[in-house]
Amino acid sequence: MPTPLGALRIAVRAPAADSASPPAKGQPKVGTCSATGLAGAWFVDDQKYLPQLTTAWKAAPDHPFLRDAQEDIQAWFKGEREVFRTALSPSGTPFQEVVWQGLLGIPYDETESYAALAHRIGCPPTAVRAVAGAVGRNPISVLIPCHRVIGSDGALTGYAGGLPRKQFLLRLEQSGRQTAMPFSLQP
Repeated sequence: MPTPLGALRIAVRAPAADSASPPAKGQPKVGTCSATGLAGAWFVDDQKYLPQLTTAWKAAPDHPFLRDAQEDIQAWFKGEREVFRTALSPSGTPFQEVVWQGLLGIPYDETESYAALAHRIGCPPTAVRAVAGAVGRNPISVLIPCHRVIGSDGALTGYAGGLPRKQFLLRLEQSGRQTAMPFSLQP
């Protein structure tokens, strides 16, 4: 799907017989692998940690759940929504899922350091690098807001989609509406 930051590939986890699930109410929760929900959202260009696509992946651009997710994401980029309604179902280790759930607790237009995130989710100070690693492996860009995590000194550090995208996403939330792209994605 097109976004102001380039194409975003989105994937849903849904059993073949499952039809679209209604969007979750309020703040989405990180679900289990078996739950119907958004399994991934990755920038097509310059994204780290892309999943390995196999023949098990089926293209279904007309799937009702994907259409709803696309509408949700587009409304967010237009500044019409601060909280996503799309149900989430990323696949990760139990530790990663705890970290990703913690990311959902960072409010719109706010940031939190990796150390503060680690503390808030109950990790010891020595786990900051592990927390940062889990943040970087977030499979659902934008909807699980890993762009809101910054260095302890306030510096923009790490983003699997690239620091220019992280900067853009933070500016978008600060402005409430996207008016112009403040940088180029090209070096």
